Amino acid sequence: MDQTVKTLRDQVADTLQGNILPFWLRMQDGRRGGFYGRMTGDGVLVKDASKGGILNARILWSFSAAYRVLGNAEYLAAARNAYRYIIDHFIDHEFGGTFWEVDADGRPIDTKKQFYAIGFTIYGLSEYARAIAHRGGPADEAQEAIDQAVALFDDIERHSRDLQYGGYIEACSREWGALADMRLSDLDANFPKSQNTHLHIIEPYTNLLRTLREFPALKVGDGVVRRLEAAVRHLIDIFCYRILNPETHHLDLFFEMDWTRGAGWLESYGHDIECSWLLHEAALVLADETLLREVEPIVRLVAKASEKGLNADGSMTHEANLDTGHVDADRHWWVQAETVVGFFNIWQYFGDEDALHKAVGCWHYIQDNLIDHNLGEWFWSRDAQRNINRKDDHAGFWKCPYHNSRMCLEIIERAEAIG
Repeated sequence: MDQTVKTLRDQVADTLQGNILPFWLRMQDGRRGGFYGRMTGDGVLVKDASKGGILNARILWSFSAAYRVLGNAEYLAAARNAYRYIIDHFIDHEFGGTFWEVDADGRPIDTKKQFYAIGFTIYGLSEYARAIAHRGGPADEAQEAIDQAVALFDDIERHSRDLQYGGYIEACSREWGALADMRLSDLDANFPKSQNTHLHIIEPYTNLLRTLREFPALKVGDGVVRRLEAAVRHLIDIFCYRILNPETHHLDLFFEMDWTRGAGWLESYGHDIECSWLLHEAALVLADETLLREVEPIVRLVAKASEKGLNADGSMTHEANLDTGHVDADRHWWVQAETVVGFFNIWQYFGDEDALHKAVGCWHYIQDNLIDHNLGEWFWSRDAQRNINRKDDHAGFWKCPYHNSRMCLEIIERAEAIG
């Protein structure tokens, strides 16, 4: 193994097991079940905070994947805690789908069906089943998780898929009715389709498909695998020929139903580099050589376009609005994590040594600036002058262990595969 890669692997493994996951193990809510919903940027645990569906699904994915790769029984226990809480409190057993938010006692307080959150629940459930099956755990538990994941896949296909123009809408009411405000967050523009939601539908669909292919003993209904394959192909097509801007090779962010671009000329460098490797992953899981030949040049173009956001210190800028000239130059934790994986992927599959240097350079920025060695976990961000952002949560609705733990696990697995 290349010494640079070995060092990177060893360092991210230490960070995962010594910094990220121990913090989240301490975030378990021993009285109410599941995990606490918030810790402020100043490190104050808010025990009565509400609990978000995205946070809990990402925790489920993180501990499931960590257990699958590393085999630590403590990670399985945490994954099982997250799993049971999702099944008991976030799954809508009356109308299907998942709730957006519950209170500290697990009672629904926002029941809208945001397909981004449902996608993440599929991601967590499929990884939980995959981890249990990989480690030889209870077959009935893995099957229950897969059954829930497939039911949510059906919900998205039934209620979000746009049969006229293609792709997926953002949100519905609890009963699957129309919503005037489909926004994922207050920071987003209100359009019926977004790059972000599509990115986090292709991601869980790919993982569910991979799990079913790896473990055929997991039983699903007739045609489910074929429908998943078709859906992943459809999403690849949407990214390559609808979401990707053919002039700049950046991803456009918001769209009308007919794919007219909305909300201005925006570039999100973190989403660009994240999409480059997730799009590649989807094509690799489908294992269609013709499709790979079509997709791989696009993967490289998107990764190359993201380099516009790279800084001299190795970090990646968040995003820019080209209409107004405003650049959000903060170095967000998730953007840095995806930068490491995205450029490592370009090196791994295309032999681009400069891409490996970019991955390692961003990792060095993370080591020096984002890892919180006192509380554990990572800071939300630093600004261009390296001031720590303490306004935003240290843990919360959007501050989860998924981007950084996944970065570590991806590097560990990829390094081991390279040998």
